[in-house]
Amino acid sequence: MSGMLYLVPTPIGNLSDISPRCRETLANADFIAAEDTRVSLRLLNHLDIKKPLVSYYEHNKEQSGPKILARILEGETCALVSDAGSPAISDPGEDLVRLCAEAGVTVCAIPGPCAAITALSISGLPTGRFTFEGFLSTNKKNRQAHLQGLMGEERTMIFYEAPHKLTGTLQDLASAFGADRRISLCRELTKLHEEVLRMSLAEACAYYKEQEPRGEYVLILEGASKAPEEEITVDTALSMVRSRMEQGLSRKDAVKEVSKVTGFPKNALYEAALSEL
Repeated sequence: MSGMLYLVPTPIGNLSDISPRCRETLANADFIAAEDTRVSLRLLNHLDIKKPLVSYYEHNKEQSGPKILARILEGETCALVSDAGSPAISDPGEDLVRLCAEAGVTVCAIPGPCAAITALSISGLPTGRFTFEGFLSTNKKNRQAHLQGLMGEERTMIFYEAPHKLTGTLQDLASAFGADRRISLCRELTKLHEEVLRMSLAEACAYYKEQEPRGEYVLILEGASKAPEEEITVDTALSMVRSRMEQGLSRKDAVKEVSKVTGFPKNALYEAALSEL
């Protein structure tokens, strides 16, 4: 009988954020797969938990993943943790989850700290619809392609960024989306020096020319404004009716179809079509 894989979120700054359920899961697991065993060992020592640790991170996942899966299939329970936050989100844990899912292994995700959601909730920008974009590529061509694909994005966008790359990323965002676009820069979340800056991209670029970025950042970027719907005039609607009649539709059916597509009142359009077409 196979074991299980548990996804255990860890504090993103404040150790008090570890939940009793997360603590219990770590204590009961047969072994723990960690992004950085040194970081996870400090957390386990804080919790007074002693468990075998195996390394699982971006550069060894191809070798380590199948080994972890084999142990789970033999009946062991594995708790997967990242250095901070929810594993499998912008994290190689997604590949281990896929391996387990393909093998029919039960995967259980425990709710807990997540930097993206924490930052979004305090950003002051719309939270109803959003898209998580993670880290932008360091490859210039791939980065430009990524940003170009978001040019018309109306949802709030969430990015992660390291301090030494922040100024370059802000300049790229300003070039892609315009200097007036609003952004919230959230750093050191849940820590003593937590800070949220709400400003335009132009203001952010200017600010970090004078201030050295410190700490890991979550960037919450305003989405594009919804394009105003083009008002359909009677002449435009009649032109669409004429086109459909030339394609073989009756006047009545052409009016019905154009009214449905444009929202133009059907009765008024039919009256206009009778006198004009």
